[in-house]
Amino acid sequence: MCGIVGVIDLKKSMRPDALAHLTQAMRDQMIHRGPDDAGLWADPEGLCALGHRRLSIIDLRPEGRQPMQGEGVDTVVTFNGEIYNFQSFRQRLEAKGRKFRSRSDTEILPHLLEDLDPSPLAALSGMFAIGMWHRTKRELLLARDAYGKKPLYIYEDENFFAIASEIQAFYALPGFDESLDERALADYLLLGYLPGPRTIYKRVRMLDAGSWERVSFENGATVRDKGRFFNFAAQTRPSVDGIDRRALKARLKNRLVEAVEERMMSDVPLGAFLSGGVDSSLVVAIVRKELGKPINTYSIGFEGSEDSEHEQAREIAAYLGADHHDAMLRPDGLSMIHTIAEALDQPNGDSSCLPTYMLSEFTRKHVTVALSGDGGDELFGGYGRYRDTLNEVADRDLRVRVHGHAGADATPADLYMSLRWHIWLPAQARAMMGGSLPDETEARLAGWRSALNDPSSPVMHRMRTVDANVYMPGAVLAKVDRMSMQHSLEVRCPLLDIAFGEMAMGLDSDDCWAPPSTTKKVLKDIATEYLPREWMHRSKKGFGLPANAWGMGDMLGLCRDAVTSSDAAVSKYLDQRVLAETIETQSRPGHFSIYQMWPMVMLELWLKAQPAKIAAARRQAAQVGAPTNHAGGMITSVT
Repeated sequence: MCGIVGVIDLKKSMRPDALAHLTQAMRDQMIHRGPDDAGLWADPEGLCALGHRRLSIIDLRPEGRQPMQGEGVDTVVTFNGEIYNFQSFRQRLEAKGRKFRSRSDTEILPHLLEDLDPSPLAALSGMFAIGMWHRTKRELLLARDAYGKKPLYIYEDENFFAIASEIQAFYALPGFDESLDERALADYLLLGYLPGPRTIYKRVRMLDAGSWERVSFENGATVRDKGRFFNFAAQTRPSVDGIDRRALKARLKNRLVEAVEERMMSDVPLGAFLSGGVDSSLVVAIVRKELGKPINTYSIGFEGSEDSEHEQAREIAAYLGADHHDAMLRPDGLSMIHTIAEALDQPNGDSSCLPTYMLSEFTRKHVTVALSGDGGDELFGGYGRYRDTLNEVADRDLRVRVHGHAGADATPADLYMSLRWHIWLPAQARAMMGGSLPDETEARLAGWRSALNDPSSPVMHRMRTVDANVYMPGAVLAKVDRMSMQHSLEVRCPLLDIAFGEMAMGLDSDDCWAPPSTTKKVLKDIATEYLPREWMHRSKKGFGLPANAWGMGDMLGLCRDAVTSSDAAVSKYLDQRVLAETIETQSRPGHFSIYQMWPMVMLELWLKAQPAKIAAARRQAAQVGAPTNHAGGMITSVT
């Protein structure tokens, strides 16, 4: 797990050493992503430079250092992630006479993608962000894993085309454009996160999950072609590759066992997150009962919180024979929200960022790699909002009781895209933005509604598909990546194995949902082969911020002071009168929502923190001799 950067000097106005210094300055904005080692490659012609911060996991020797150029090929790669099936590719390449210097998974990539042909990407089992430069073609191949576990951002202006694992790396670029994208702000108000491809900055975009892009730099930057090698789309199939549906459970289990075993590959200490839920429990059960391996498990509990799962995690670990470690914490949400805002490279209003940060910090004291159960809820339909929506779709009287008379004719999109899914409803977001949302945001809303109302597939499939493509990469995986990498911890997700996910796409609705309350049915059925059935049907508690981590009055006061003050950063973009009215409404009995107030405070604190971070990045760039300004179209270096 690492941090990657790349810079292309579009005007070819920099000396190679200056370009190298700039790339170094960008790279070292992300030391937390790779504290063990660092590397830099610069084209002697001065057009391109690649940088890498290394968290050493596979082949800890200097031979595993990146950026890496394959012997006898013109491609150079900077790579973040893990390729779990790299040995099979390596064997085939060696049979063709290719030579390797390291034991690293990275070294297969310059050979496998030597012509920048993206077709092998679909066969890679792993998580990754790839920047691959072809020296003679002067082309760059970019790729991101199937579900978007690893981030890959792109910045482009008239002088630079740059890539990075985190947006803050771009702050070192001379003339970095700080203009915010109001379309992204609208997305954030609606969702509490940014689903991509647009980001908080106008000139920064994110490569979509499961996609690739090839860019030519013969004359400026030209996207030659792009495409997708994976897209999650749930659609019932009567059989999967000719196997009867009755055998699907066994096939799912077998593939998950293989996925867990692949993710045990490590040259450094490895453990697992363990909550009281189905997904992480199933992963640990497979390690212990199928693979017969010891495993250290980690969880945190919250003092005085009824929602803490630490006791269930202890019980499960003891039953499975795992070596369990936990810590009892009393988080101070009001003070730690500043820590989280500093850690994020763009706003994320999910309050579970805080416990994820704390769990990662605790786990990293013991291991460098942690298995997790992420992905089970989206791929198998595990959220309570799925249950509630499906019950209301099936029962008109229930819809009316919950939603009033308007519920009688409510569509699946009406029911799902309520405050179950949105942070603020579209009408509320429009008011905050002065009466309207950007046209592109309205079009995106219409697209999600259309997908949820499409009668060609069961409602469960529609919700799974939307969440796997929007919520999971935008909120869940982004949160886990940013919070874990703040502590240099690699998190691996067996349930997001690409072959396992393809099988999940073909499930029947009945495999996921048994009315009135059983979600993730087939996954729970597999888990009960290892654990008591009643444990797998306990109420889902989630991993959010415990209620005792903040006081309602204190949170409202912080929000009022931050968002409606005369110097509020959000005042440039949002209607302060509407914000003030919203906060006052939240102060009424029964109206307070931490899920709405936390994202609002987070947005303001994040905006306020960036000018100082940009200034610090530029100072650090100057210290290493990186270019810091433009002079007559030429870039000069500080000496």
